[in-house]
Amino acid sequence: MKRKDKDKRYGILKIFRKLTPHVIRCAPCSFAAAQCGMALYGIVLGLTTVVTQRFFDAASAYAGGSGPDQAVFLLGALVLIHILSQLLNGATYVFLEALVQRIDGRLSIQYHEKTGRLSPEAFEDTRMLDFLEKAKQGKSNAVWFVLSIFLVFTYYLPYYAVMSAYLSSVRPVLSLSLLLVFVPTVLGQFLRAKLYARLEDGTAPVRREADHYERCMTSQEYFKETRNLGAFAYFYEAYRDRIGRLSRLSFAVSLRSNGIELLLKFLSLLGYLGVLWIMFLSLMRREISVGMFAAVFASVGFLFSFMEELVNGHFGALVRNYGTVKNYLDFVEMPVQEKWGEKVTADTDIVLEHVSFSYPGTERKAVCDVSLHIRAGETAAIVGENGSGKSTLVRLLTGLYAPQEGTVSYRTDGEKRREAARKSNAVREGISAVFQNYSRYQMTLRENIAISDTRRGYEDTLLEDCCEKAGVEKGSGVFPSGYETLLSREFGGIDLSGGQWQRVAIARGFFRRHDLIVLDEPTAAIDPLEETRIYEQFARIAKGKTAIIVTHRLGSVRLADRVFVMKDGGLAEEGTHEELMRLDGEYARLYWAQEKWYSGTDGV
Repeated sequence: MKRKDKDKRYGILKIFRKLTPHVIRCAPCSFAAAQCGMALYGIVLGLTTVVTQRFFDAASAYAGGSGPDQAVFLLGALVLIHILSQLLNGATYVFLEALVQRIDGRLSIQYHEKTGRLSPEAFEDTRMLDFLEKAKQGKSNAVWFVLSIFLVFTYYLPYYAVMSAYLSSVRPVLSLSLLLVFVPTVLGQFLRAKLYARLEDGTAPVRREADHYERCMTSQEYFKETRNLGAFAYFYEAYRDRIGRLSRLSFAVSLRSNGIELLLKFLSLLGYLGVLWIMFLSLMRREISVGMFAAVFASVGFLFSFMEELVNGHFGALVRNYGTVKNYLDFVEMPVQEKWGEKVTADTDIVLEHVSFSYPGTERKAVCDVSLHIRAGETAAIVGENGSGKSTLVRLLTGLYAPQEGTVSYRTDGEKRREAARKSNAVREGISAVFQNYSRYQMTLRENIAISDTRRGYEDTLLEDCCEKAGVEKGSGVFPSGYETLLSREFGGIDLSGGQWQRVAIARGFFRRHDLIVLDEPTAAIDPLEETRIYEQFARIAKGKTAIIVTHRLGSVRLADRVFVMKDGGLAEEGTHEELMRLDGEYARLYWAQEKWYSGTDGV
């Protein structure tokens, strides 16, 4: 976060300098061609005024009795220049739009690649989630941010260079009057940049909340329960509140921004009137021809509208998008821990020594000073009440999370391989896991299962084996198109029950090649009898491999070689089922509490 705070001092030009290589690398040839086209268009527009002045002079001379040849020739040249300028305008902007789409797609890929390299615990940090939201907004604006600045040099600057040279040839003071128009407006845009940067920092978290409340009202994920609970009005009011806050923040900034713009536009108006006054006096003193006055008078209006487009359009967009693009640049330059690709094999022991972990933004330790040793080929069960730290411990064991204290070690054939805590945040090859909060991918059944290990391919024999083990009945009426059944009602497919989705998730875990497999309470929506069948199947699959079962239902724990009992983030007990029952401690208390519950249920 310190780096991010430091980057808040970035100015527009510094961001442009740092961001340009990222944009150009996406499509270097197309980018160069677009800039050349814009430069040619700017020069042609500037030459239009020169040819117009000469045409007016030739027409005036023809009216005075001269021959028509020069006037006709210049008229033809003027028509051709206008046609050429329109062709260049249309072709260049079509090309630019295609270029923007291409570069935006590449930047999106880079954004998601960078996001994929973040450690999983980063997504538990609300500050990081706000940062990612701001970076995502900036990604969409980054392309035009860079292009807008390039357009100043390749499109507007050539035009103003031609016009300044022409006006200087008429009266040198005219080119100076352009500065009186241009400088105040540009200065105003830079002053507004800081206002919009602060606005983006303030609105990003509120916008993320508003998006969440909107999903609660409208998305398939939430709307059934929202309507069933009668909570629509609650989310609607919460959404209105966040939108209102966004509007108030934006209005306050717009008020100050428009005040600055109004003041500086007055100075620009003085410059505009100054040009017209100088031209009028020059005409009255016969220092310029009528044709020159007409050409300059006609072009001055276009010149100032052109300048308005540059300053309020492109510079205005730069100012408004400055904050979001700065956040995207911060994200691009943020250092990311490289993944550590240690492979877990069938003979790998997992050792935790005095491991502690706290989620970002909290002081409470979800796991506190835990030391344990899971031997290669062993089936271990981790049990405990809700909130005892079971799932967090599993994420530390598998390397998803990095401990703040202690070490996670992997020992193979007696050789100890210890990685520092900060390097243990990668999902290692040879590990498969089915977590309690599994994902419901809106894809086909085949893709939902095979996505866990795409290197194995999508062969039916592999899929059938995993589906049979997990209890996914492909041949039943549930999946009308077999493995090609789309599991998404939103996209014209079907939806599954909670239990059916859990079986698909378990099949996904079985499909991945592994020497260590983890089941983190994935059977919560499955009845106890089916759960017992799955765990028995799991025990057979896990023979010769290391397996970890996380559960709050203790009936399946007998399948484990050893049981680790978590309580309040710490390791309370360790041993076999029989040893822990004889100990008559926390495990026995949980076991008898469940026994009493099921006995009472059966008796009702």
